[in-house]
Amino acid sequence: MSKDAVNTAVAAPHNDAAQVPADAGDAGYSKDLKARHVNMIAIGGAIGTGLFLGAGGRLHNAGPALAIAYLVCGIFAFFVVRALGELVLYRPSSGSFVSYAREFLGEKGAYVAGWMYFLNWSTTGIADITAIALYTHYWSMFTSIPQWTLALIALAVVLAVNLISVKIFGEMEFWFAIIKVATLVAFMFVGIFLLATQHKVGGQTPGLGVITDNGGVFPHGLMPVVLVMQGVIFAYAALELVGVAAGETAEPEKIVPRAVNSIMWRVGLFYVGSVVLLALLLPGSVYSADESPFVTVLSKIGVEGAGDVMNLVVLTAAMSSLNSGLYSTGRILRSMAMAGSAPKFTARMNRSQVPYGGILLTCAVCVLGVGLNYLMPSQAFEIVLNVASLGIISTWVIIMVCHLIFVRRAKAGLVARPSFRLPGSPVTEIATIVFLLACLGMMWNDPEVGRKTLLLIPVIAMMLVGGWFAIRRRVAKAEDQELAELTK
Repeated sequence: MSKDAVNTAVAAPHNDAAQVPADAGDAGYSKDLKARHVNMIAIGGAIGTGLFLGAGGRLHNAGPALAIAYLVCGIFAFFVVRALGELVLYRPSSGSFVSYAREFLGEKGAYVAGWMYFLNWSTTGIADITAIALYTHYWSMFTSIPQWTLALIALAVVLAVNLISVKIFGEMEFWFAIIKVATLVAFMFVGIFLLATQHKVGGQTPGLGVITDNGGVFPHGLMPVVLVMQGVIFAYAALELVGVAAGETAEPEKIVPRAVNSIMWRVGLFYVGSVVLLALLLPGSVYSADESPFVTVLSKIGVEGAGDVMNLVVLTAAMSSLNSGLYSTGRILRSMAMAGSAPKFTARMNRSQVPYGGILLTCAVCVLGVGLNYLMPSQAFEIVLNVASLGIISTWVIIMVCHLIFVRRAKAGLVARPSFRLPGSPVTEIATIVFLLACLGMMWNDPEVGRKTLLLIPVIAMMLVGGWFAIRRRVAKAEDQELAELTK
């Protein structure tokens, strides 16, 4: 429903969720996600290949200051999820931020939010199946199988899981998250033991001396730390899944605040804590983008099979990301389809109350990724990863803009804010938006990858404008029908 429609139809303040205009895309879902599922989805969103694999190359480029980058980006990521959590408690919706964009920014805002999110997850899906194929090739028994074949098998398995039921999706994410958390906790115990006992790692005694003797916290200056910010933000992508999952849980008012608030300490413990440990154990120059930093450390102390174990974990993280991407885009596309801004078939649900149309559309794009793996196996991952970063930054900016308008309406008495709130509004939202746009602008300093990615923005903008003119009449018709239902 558009902003103008809501303002016309709703003249009095909202006192409960029942009075808030409902998203037509929310009808028909089961409420099978439990508290443990949502909590683990929150953890899974905060821990992925960005830490398990990506931290190696970033440590090499930025040094120990990477921990500061993770902390700063983590704080702003928390603000985004906290803002989304407040909107969820105002009105839980499987359409999540697309549904809120429709209410506070109008149909054009919802259209942009939805398709940019689809761009993010469909390209991330391509990156995930590429990563899965690359990780599988680590084991010699799979090296003879073409990369594109492994990518297709991975996509088929995760698609099957998503189509069965939301409960199966929740269980799969639960166990994926358990594996990731258990691995990180085990490594941190090992790292703390090495520090406490001063056990040599790669011929060096761990501790602050590893940092001070190798250029300090900023061994290469400030600019490399600034340049890795965009990659660090991508590492936090998927935190917004908590908002989507809230639409399929029976008690969002109890579950969401707990899940959102726990994100901050998880970021501090798992991301910042792990990077600090890695920096204290080995110089940044020892780590590389080609190997998980955890494998680097464990191999230096002679732990046999460390590579196999960590490869299994990063494989799990990539499968988890692909699983989450299919889940979230299926729900987002259904919300859009009910408003006329996505193809009609993406609104369809199967007997298990799963929006299979949207999931299949995302899979279709991922199949193009299988083709990309066939044509350009060495470049596929880098190409799609940078396109996805545009999608996640735009999504987070839209969430903060929606929250700004929501707070403004609350002050005008048009809506009621829940007790679970984003602190420091409107300064928090504005600071987050400025930070995210600054990270986008800083990509220009990277001529090899970042600059080429930014040059895609006008192309994406033209595609969005062309798409809007193609579907605007259908959107207006769906809007009129929804308003007529509301005012009966």
